[in-house]
Amino acid sequence: MNAQLRKIYKAHFEMELMEEIAESGFHKSVKEGDTLINIGNYIKTIPLLISGAIKIMRVDNNGDELLLYFLEKGHTCAMTMTCSMGFAKSEIRAVAEVNTELIMIPVQKMEEWTVKYKSWRDFVFQSYQRRLLEMLESIDSVAFHNMEERLKNYIQNKIAILNNNHIHTTHQEIAEDLHTSRVVISRLLKKMEQEHKISLHRSFIQVQTGF
Repeated sequence: MNAQLRKIYKAHFEMELMEEIAESGFHKSVKEGDTLINIGNYIKTIPLLISGAIKIMRVDNNGDELLLYFLEKGHTCAMTMTCSMGFAKSEIRAVAEVNTELIMIPVQKMEEWTVKYKSWRDFVFQSYQRRLLEMLESIDSVAFHNMEERLKNYIQNKIAILNNNHIHTTHQEIAEDLHTSRVVISRLLKKMEQEHKISLHRSFIQVQTGF
């Protein structure tokens, strides 16, 4: 795992910080569909992704979810950092999109490394900026785009995250991520299939080249 850590994060951190991360952090594996962080949890560790992908979601009082953004290898979660620094409960739910490997960093290291290492400060600020832009895109999508455009963006993001044009998911799962009904998603997917943009199968969606 230390070799993977160095390979992915050496562009971000100097060797001294890499050594501290290897010493202070611990390895964690989560399977596809596992919840890593839930609403109301106190944040005790900060995740650094080694492989896989995590989807970050907002949940309303009725339990309905809205996808905010994805985390990939080389990333961390700015929302988690914010909660840890304020000793606040989590306002998001983090679920493994695929089998995922992480290095978990104790939150006590956040302040120490922010003072000690410029590379860590830069990494944290860049994470905040990236996540803010992605959340603005999510807000724009909900406010200004119709559901067909949102579904198209969702599928394109899935392809990029998974590096695969076969998306193994259900219509209900897509509907939950986009905060709409399964009937709406099924109708739009059928329309895309009729336009030869995708092919619908029992357990996956095959996205055609040039989608």
